[in-house]
Amino acid sequence: MNPLDLIRVYYRPGTLAYRVLTVHSTAVAEAAVAVARRVVHLEPDTGFIREAAMLHDIGICRVNAPEIGCFGTYPYVCHGWLGAQMLESQGLPAHARVCERHVGVGLSAEDIAQQQLALPVRDMLPETLEEQIICFADLFFSKMPPPDGTRKDPAAVAASLKPWGPEKTGRFKHWQQIFGACV
Repeated sequence: MNPLDLIRVYYRPGTLAYRVLTVHSTAVAEAAVAVARRVVHLEPDTGFIREAAMLHDIGICRVNAPEIGCFGTYPYVCHGWLGAQMLESQGLPAHARVCERHVGVGLSAEDIAQQQLALPVRDMLPETLEEQIICFADLFFSKMPPPDGTRKDPAAVAASLKPWGPEKTGRFKHWQQIFGACV
């Protein structure tokens, strides 16, 4: 499966949204594959990681984020859940799980309920090694302003998670210990 073929089902090449998605996803995919190669002893599925990382943000086309060329109706936090629905409809349930579980360091049902997010109230936490690697790599790359593949410093990533609670920064630090200090 070529992820770009699937991306083209939902995005028109040459648009801002297409560029944002493909530049960001390529950076995340390269970083995630590099992490997977560092933890080869854990036997990650590198091919799946490359594909799923390219598709992890496919749902942004359905959110209202004009600054990245997306003119949907949902709040941005919904992009993972929406992407999961899109990939489920394409017969890609494992890839869909990555979409749903990659937002931040993952969202618990408690997070969703307490913050009154426009999401189904259920755990959306990365569980598999591959889900965790992609979620970790994604933290280092922004889509806004339109991305250029610049990698964030680990301290900046940790600082961005701090307002969401110590368990979020703790999960990131745990992943750093397993996957390495920087992707």
